[in-house]
Amino acid sequence: MKTLSPANLIALGFMTFALFLGAGNIIFPPSAGLSAGVNMWPTAAGFLLTAVGLPLLTLVALARVGGGIQELTAPLGRLPGLCLAVLVYLSIGPLFATPRTAVVSYEVGVVGLVGDSWQTLLIYSLLYFAVVLALALKPGRLVDNIGKLITPVLLLALVVLGLSAVLFPLGEVGAPIPTYRDSPLVEGVLQGYLTMDALGALVFGVVITRAIRDRQVQETHIITRYTVIAAIIAAIGLALVYLALFQLGGTSSALVEPGANGGEILAAFVQHRFGNLGSLLLAVVITLACLTTAVGLISACGAFFSREFPVSYAQVVWVFTIFCMAVANQGLDSLIRVSIPVLVGLYPLAIVLVCLGLFIPGWQRPQNIMRPVMLVALVFGIIDGLKAAGFIERDVAWLSSLPFTSQGLGWLVPAIIMLIVALVVDRLRHPRGQQA
Repeated sequence: MKTLSPANLIALGFMTFALFLGAGNIIFPPSAGLSAGVNMWPTAAGFLLTAVGLPLLTLVALARVGGGIQELTAPLGRLPGLCLAVLVYLSIGPLFATPRTAVVSYEVGVVGLVGDSWQTLLIYSLLYFAVVLALALKPGRLVDNIGKLITPVLLLALVVLGLSAVLFPLGEVGAPIPTYRDSPLVEGVLQGYLTMDALGALVFGVVITRAIRDRQVQETHIITRYTVIAAIIAAIGLALVYLALFQLGGTSSALVEPGANGGEILAAFVQHRFGNLGSLLLAVVITLACLTTAVGLISACGAFFSREFPVSYAQVVWVFTIFCMAVANQGLDSLIRVSIPVLVGLYPLAIVLVCLGLFIPGWQRPQNIMRPVMLVALVFGIIDGLKAAGFIERDVAWLSSLPFTSQGLGWLVPAIIMLIVALVVDRLRHPRGQQA
């Protein structure tokens, strides 16, 4: 029986950490910390639930079914599973996550040096996605090598920033804005959604599993155990980075206007603390880190869509890259604002899928359980998305009467009730020991 050494396990954990360390992980904690003010730590707790805890559970669920999102959604049937996978890939690809890499690198690295204008953003995005296109069309060891070099440097830069914010804060923590004063934990949960790490985990899980199998480890229970260990290492690293960035944002109210986004906060902090040279170095590191992330996401989308649909890899890469460039020119604030309703609607599906996926190996007929519960999550996800977009009033009587609605979890109790009903009905229709 083949096993991994402690050194290999640590390396696997750092690889997992590197997969998740992207644009969203860097920009949302500072902005949430600034907005939360004295309620920074309850907000951080909610953030960690969805930005650390949920991705960890996702990796475990994927390991238990022995593969990626296709295996996890198999009980739903071919078409529903494919539809959900398409939504996930579009979210982490051309709609939100990939354009965000360009805008984050622009706001952190370029704005402080040359100023902000739509012309500057257009020129930068054209150059940025031209490089992404060239690398994605011919993926090779160049991106891997850049990633291996840049990830440790980026981590070092974040450690320096975090220690500077913790040991030498710029000022006192300010007062929270209204939404963070009334419900900081809920706002933290929603900000954690925006990192898209749980959705990314649905794609990255197969990468981690394959990395373990490549080392000749084949037993499912051992793969699951190693995935859990790698996920815990990554979770600890991400949590430390997030908490430091919350502190950075919470103590930077004297540098930026209220409501500033994370890119603006980071740029202002680095300029104030380390001057032009520090800003230039951070700009280079974050730009290269975002660039490698963008190439990886575009390549993953190209591989998925060319496998599932009658299109070539190159066609997907061309279309998605051009689309990403157009979306990026809407600016970071607009991109975040548009993404919120979609992610609020999609996350109940992702959460239910992951939680049920943890138990799939123990169920004889997982389709009888997963389909009705996912249907409930879909209905409430659509409602929550429409509410977030402003198409439905937030205080609809029957929705507001549901438990945990004020915490953004109105779907939770209906989903649990449907789970219990589905389990009872399945047991009555198929008594223990009877074959399906």
